[in-house]
Amino acid sequence: MNKFLISACIGLAVPAVSVPAAAQTQSISASDRKTGAEAHPQLVQEFGGAMKGPAADYVSRVGKKIAVQSGLSNSERDFTVTLLDSPVNNAFAIPGGYVYVTRGLLALMNDEAELASVLGHEVGHVAARHSAKRQQTATITSVLAGIVGAVAGNSGVGSLIGRGAGVGADLITKGFSRTQEYQADDLGVRYLASAGYDPLASSDMLAILGNQQSLEARLTGQKNSLPTWASTHPNSEDRVRRAASKADATGKSGRGARNRDALLDAVDGLAWGEDPAKGYTEGREFRLPTQRLAFTVPNGYTLNNGDAAVTIAGSGRQATFSGAKIGQNGLDGYIGQVFASLQQNMRYGEIRSGKANGVDFRYAFGSANSNAGPLDVGVFAYRPDNGAVAYHFVTMTRSGQGIGPFQPLVESMRRLSPAEAAAAKGYRVKVVRVKAGDTAETLARQMAFTDAQLERFLVLNALDRGARLQAGDRVKIIVRS
Repeated sequence: MNKFLISACIGLAVPAVSVPAAAQTQSISASDRKTGAEAHPQLVQEFGGAMKGPAADYVSRVGKKIAVQSGLSNSERDFTVTLLDSPVNNAFAIPGGYVYVTRGLLALMNDEAELASVLGHEVGHVAARHSAKRQQTATITSVLAGIVGAVAGNSGVGSLIGRGAGVGADLITKGFSRTQEYQADDLGVRYLASAGYDPLASSDMLAILGNQQSLEARLTGQKNSLPTWASTHPNSEDRVRRAASKADATGKSGRGARNRDALLDAVDGLAWGEDPAKGYTEGREFRLPTQRLAFTVPNGYTLNNGDAAVTIAGSGRQATFSGAKIGQNGLDGYIGQVFASLQQNMRYGEIRSGKANGVDFRYAFGSANSNAGPLDVGVFAYRPDNGAVAYHFVTMTRSGQGIGPFQPLVESMRRLSPAEAAAAKGYRVKVVRVKAGDTAETLARQMAFTDAQLERFLVLNALDRGARLQAGDRVKIIVRS
């Protein structure tokens, strides 16, 4: 969590496909290369940063192998494939040969062919020019500039509250039609077969994503609790069956490589879920153990712990929580800097003092214009242990409401105890071998969760309830780091 938030999945599309895969060569235009190169650093930053090491190298190799099947280029060197340090289940591609997958989505996969199917689908969106067909002609960089500008002053505060969390992905991906999704599926299946993979992996991966989405919905009570690959790439049993039929039509279904061990080797030890160092959620409470701070989200509001900020949204209102270094003028100067970053020449009133659960803070209210009308904007700043970094809420409500529904949010700020902060541990994927007598039930009890252990284990390993495991098989469990 840093300054800005872009969360959700991007399935951006650009260069053309009107001829068979691999028939085109060097069709990534100079313009696309420039656009992608400009957007790449910021996309990486907004989605948690690029991971390094064996898992990232493995993803890059597989991604390049599948990307060249698209015909966008015959050279693997023309593609940049990045493993992102984000727990959200995302994959996307942008012009210029840039392809991305998150560690959250990678951990759900069970073999290399499934990884290739996801990356191939995203490259398929690019190859089919789906963004252009939706008449989204703005460049990626201009979309990103608009999102960041909503916070940094280029577009005004109103554009942020009007769009809400996850606006970056919505601007780029919203509106893929069923036909476009099917076309990307078809291209992905074709790429799998031509690369020597089992094309049935596409159908298998779609089923995994659907099961994960259903599990999240059951656990959270929300239809789309997280911005996931499946939520922006509409999934269904019909789509799973259709992908299987397309795989059969290649004549290679069930015959290509799956490379299960290679994938399991890559995910063994991979971080799972939120990184406690960046803050994590515990029920409705957000905790930042590095600063020993915690706050509770009001009823009826959703919390999105993005890679760059926390966003609390609902009922047409929005608040954000983030941090930055304090200048020479202390918290009062910090508050002024926040207001200035929100909108140029933004006016605000007297800076006052407050206290929540023994935690001191300084705050002020200002006003801003937006497309939806005037807004009341509050900035509430905290300086843990008088350190060099401060943290702040920005609350946005309709003019005349002041802090409105966010008063409980601000008043919920508390200090974590040293024991609470020390107890914050992350999770990781652990690959284990099934022993004689092991069952899904016994292995699920090793999962580091207090609820739905069996359901989580089954979805993680793409197993049906009642599935029998064989001694020597390798499966994934989630353990404490």
